[in-house]
Amino acid sequence: MADAAYHDALRRLFARTGGAWRLGLERVSELLALLGNPQRAYPVFHVAGTNGKGSTVATLDALLRGSGLRVGRYTSPHLVDFAERLVVDGAPMPHDAITAWLTQWEPELTRLGATFFEATTAMALDWFSAQRVDVAIVEVGLGGRLDATNTVEPLAAAVTQIGFDHLEFLGDTLELIAGEKAGIYKRGAVAVVGEARPSICAHLTAHAESVGARGVLVTGRDWEVRDIVVGASGTSFTLVTTDGERRLTTPLIGEFQAHNAAVALAMLRGAGGRWLEIERNASALLPAVRLAGRFHHVAPWLFDVAHNADGAATVVANLLDVGAPLPVSAVVCVLRDKDWAGILQAVARVATHIVVTMAPTAPVARAWNLDEVTAWAESEGLPVQRVDNFALALDRARAQAATVLVTGSFHTVGDAMERLQVDPLAR
Repeated sequence: MADAAYHDALRRLFARTGGAWRLGLERVSELLALLGNPQRAYPVFHVAGTNGKGSTVATLDALLRGSGLRVGRYTSPHLVDFAERLVVDGAPMPHDAITAWLTQWEPELTRLGATFFEATTAMALDWFSAQRVDVAIVEVGLGGRLDATNTVEPLAAAVTQIGFDHLEFLGDTLELIAGEKAGIYKRGAVAVVGEARPSICAHLTAHAESVGARGVLVTGRDWEVRDIVVGASGTSFTLVTTDGERRLTTPLIGEFQAHNAAVALAMLRGAGGRWLEIERNASALLPAVRLAGRFHHVAPWLFDVAHNADGAATVVANLLDVGAPLPVSAVVCVLRDKDWAGILQAVARVATHIVVTMAPTAPVARAWNLDEVTAWAESEGLPVQRVDNFALALDRARAQAATVLVTGSFHTVGDAMERLQVDPLAR
């Protein structure tokens, strides 16, 4: 009965995703006021960016928890279970607590016309307060300036790498997108700029300075990452700051993971005080970093979300760097509004077989057209095989290779993890 109530409550919550995306802070601000503004009960580290924000959040989580703090972590989307979004000290919000909160506040959610993400954000911030966390790490959902999470008053805010995504909401140039993401920088809070491209970096830096950030830390100016080495056990790098240089290792695999770790460390360094002491102990704390669904290896399976061709190319490079057992096959499902052709081309550089399929939870309105995909792949000479049934696609790929890459959308990776009984929150 409890599970039935939970799933019924989630069904009503997810129904709030219908219609046009409505950005803005008015509804969520009013909702949080009704809750007593729980987001003010604890310090917050706020993270935005097109790429790298998940890794930065995961790194902060490990560093803060490893220091003995009680840590709330709010991320999106989830892989297998909605509760993965709202985590305290590695444990998801219990199903019965989610059900109770949604049931109690549903009349107000309806009255305010709160969206799915606004309701979920308010629930997370309220849960963290109820759980008396020492600190919370909050990941932006979309953009920054008008994202529901921008109701927090952060100790430090970071913008990681910028790329083209959600152009209909954020603008069609990198400068416009950066401007939206820079909206999380606030007067009196530390601002961290993780984007290295000079023009975008300058744009973010100028915005942070204009709003009166307490301090602005910029990659390439206030820290530098050198001598990156990627291996099967993680990514080692030299971090150079005004305090000198250190050799560090993150368990996350990929050159970009060194830069993401550096952004997390810059947030702590900029915050100062006890947070700086945690940063200085990074060498001992970084080994605990985990990030589900990002180069997540449970042999022979390798799970890695890739929304664009660059992301897929990075997955391929990492596979080669760690010397994954050959041959490699891939199971791929991408949402139709993403660059699925670029993703397939990148995957084909390492996979001898590519099975294209349909993830069960992929939204029907955004599902890719397998007729179009297979016709295009055949015209390009890619080793693509169509298997509509998702379970059969996993079996087919497993039978053809020593390493099976599951990639594409969060739906694809999450559905595979659920079927293969891989817990995203397992240590």
